[in-house]
Amino acid sequence: MVNEQIRAREVRLIGPDGAQLGIKPFREALRIAQDMGLDLVNVAPQAKPPVCRIMDYGKFKYEQSKKEREARKKQKIVQVKEVRLTPNIEEHDLQTKLRNVRKFLEHGDKVKLTIRFRGRQIAHAELGQQVLDRLAKEVEDIGAIERKPALEGRQMIMILAPKTPKG
Repeated sequence: MVNEQIRAREVRLIGPDGAQLGIKPFREALRIAQDMGLDLVNVAPQAKPPVCRIMDYGKFKYEQSKKEREARKKQKIVQVKEVRLTPNIEEHDLQTKLRNVRKFLEHGDKVKLTIRFRGRQIAHAELGQQVLDRLAKEVEDIGAIERKPALEGRQMIMILAPKTPKG
């Protein structure tokens, strides 16, 4: 709440430099702020009496939005990339998929490994488990298992997350 929006008889007043000005009646605090050409901003409405600070509210809001924009620029959006496999995958195909998984993990994305079982292959789910375990072991230097292999319907799913560099 700013200036006239504040509904309190008395407020604890803090000056623009951060100095305590004591407990003042609301009207007097507002007059002091207006004499300085600044706003009276309620920074702790739940306190008894409410704490108000004298500041340039427009400048404060502008700097706050600027900080938020900077924080958004620096944040990394983690995507989940999916790699589909079959339980009876050939060695060369597995190496190709492994290369893709490594590339995704190095880029900082999570990888969802999906093994699709067709027909009677579901009877040998342990083959799919072995393929996923092998892939996880191959990339354990740059990735960690976030979700262990689990059978969901006719597919087995495992999620790998990139390891964060220590330090």
